[in-house]
Amino acid sequence: MSQSRALAGRVAVVTGVSRRRGIGFAVARRLAAMGAELYLTHWAPHDAQQPWGADDLALVRRELDATRMVDRSVDFADPEAPARVIADAVAEFGHIDILVANHARSGGDGSLWEIDAEKLDGHWAVDARSVLLLTQAFARQYRAERDEIADRGRVVWMTSGQQLGPMRGEVAYASAKSVLAGMTATVAAELIDRGIVLNTVNPGPVDTGFLTSDTADRDPAVVEEIHAAFPRGRVGQPDDPARLISWLVCDDGRWVVGQVIDSEGGFRRSRW
Repeated sequence: MSQSRALAGRVAVVTGVSRRRGIGFAVARRLAAMGAELYLTHWAPHDAQQPWGADDLALVRRELDATRMVDRSVDFADPEAPARVIADAVAEFGHIDILVANHARSGGDGSLWEIDAEKLDGHWAVDARSVLLLTQAFARQYRAERDEIADRGRVVWMTSGQQLGPMRGEVAYASAKSVLAGMTATVAAELIDRGIVLNTVNPGPVDTGFLTSDTADRDPAVVEEIHAAFPRGRVGQPDDPARLISWLVCDDGRWVVGQVIDSEGGFRRSRW
């Protein structure tokens, strides 16, 4: 099948689409180019608290040339938000075929000696709990019999490679994301019986602003070390994971099930 319209007639929910430098934006742009209709979520107040700042949502919308697009401001720290998002998307489009749970909480973290219950709970709520509840709500509305091609439902989770090496200073975030990596096989096994394929993508270090010197959220020496650990010093760009995700959600990716895929461009983790 030609990739140019491989998702025509399908509806995708993509979360965390708030910044043009973000992975969510790159994913949404690729899915739109493949013909998908889009339901997007963003939470600009979170971005405004980060060193890279919030983006102009009007420009974000304008640069996504989708057949049809709806976007909503959603705080996934709210335990009711996942069910509301899926219900609203179904009300708008009639059905959903694809869920890309890209949103995450940044900041408010620390080492083992700095974390507390509030930090842990904050990351757990956004980075793990909301993803599981989104997936549950998506699966409940999905009807495999709509399509002539079997197993056409798609869910993509995002993790961060914490199973491959240490992520010092990010204990709350890394522990929450490890839930998704650890539960991928189990949830994928439950979903495939409903015609839904789940995989998890670890994109490695991707420069969404945190690896650019003037907007980084960490010591410049650490940023330099991360760049140096990549072949030729080229860190990941948002379209790198977006290419993989767009393939996973189209029909060509239907035989890849329950995998945690490390797509890191040769990142030499041991050097960092």
